[in-house]
Amino acid sequence: VHGHAGQLAQVRRSLQRVVHEHGGERDPNRLQVPLVPRREQPPQPQLVLHPQPPIAARQRRQDWVFHQLTRLFSLMVLVALAGIIVSLILNAMPVFHAFGIPFVWRVEWDIVNQQFGAAIAIFGTVISATIALLIAVPLSFGVALFLTETCPVALRRPLGTAIELLAAVPSIIYGMFGLFLFAPLFAEYGQPALQSTLGQMPLIGPLFGGAMNGIGVLAAGLILSFMILPFIASVMRDVFAIVPPVLRESAYGMGCTTWEVVRHIVLPYTQKGVIGGVMLGLGRALGETMAVTFVIGNSQKISASLFAPGSSIASTLANEFGEADDLHLSALFALGLLLFVITLVVLSLAKTLILRSEKAKGTKT
Repeated sequence: VHGHAGQLAQVRRSLQRVVHEHGGERDPNRLQVPLVPRREQPPQPQLVLHPQPPIAARQRRQDWVFHQLTRLFSLMVLVALAGIIVSLILNAMPVFHAFGIPFVWRVEWDIVNQQFGAAIAIFGTVISATIALLIAVPLSFGVALFLTETCPVALRRPLGTAIELLAAVPSIIYGMFGLFLFAPLFAEYGQPALQSTLGQMPLIGPLFGGAMNGIGVLAAGLILSFMILPFIASVMRDVFAIVPPVLRESAYGMGCTTWEVVRHIVLPYTQKGVIGGVMLGLGRALGETMAVTFVIGNSQKISASLFAPGSSIASTLANEFGEADDLHLSALFALGLLLFVITLVVLSLAKTLILRSEKAKGTKT
């Protein structure tokens, strides 16, 4: 018995030592399974983030800078326009003080006696531009219609490029062509034919009378029509090309002819662009200088005949600005101001026409 008691005491002491080493309770009468401690995870390295500006704030700053730049560009245009208007008004004031508003319709331009009126130059400008539009608009419409509707694909690009090249020809080249090539041929063949036909009619006959020397208001209008035709035709071609093909195909599928498609589909869809192209050509015709100066004749008088020489605002400025002083110089500035006003009135009328047509169709701009 004493031997077995000694062995039991030895076993108990061994168990107590094991329990003590593994974190168990020290109660020798209770044997508990020691708890296995959790293995600690090694410390993870921390990522240090440097502070950066938020994306939204950066985008707001970029939008603000872009907005301010575009506003600056727009204000630069307005400032330049205001500067031109103020300069014209200030320099034109002396002649308006001398002659008043009747300067606009005075039919007199006498540099020696310092007597000036704008009616002669305004008449030549308006008549030559009107002749140019009457000739160029139908031709431009036909060219644009041919290029977009009936032209073979192989010829479409070469013809379009040729028209664009005509628009890039300098005005002085048109003037030299008019003076040295067109005027002699017009005097020999064109004016006699017009005088023998239209000149014999009762109402419009006086417009085609007078000397046939190849230069005059009609010749200036014809040269201007050559100049503005590429501009109007290019714009019309571009706006005709943007008509959705499904509209054309639907109209052709219903049995419409090409003219019906153009009249009822293409023209209503591109009305704004067509009027814009015509106004672009009119603005070019009103302000053209060198080509008109070569062929209009530069005579300060108003005649009932389109064959007679005349004058325009631009040609008067080109011929006399370099030698003008005092009241003469002020009169030239007044002509420039009137040309600006005429252009502004024409553009305003075109915009009014577009708005009225849109209201008639029940649309809004």
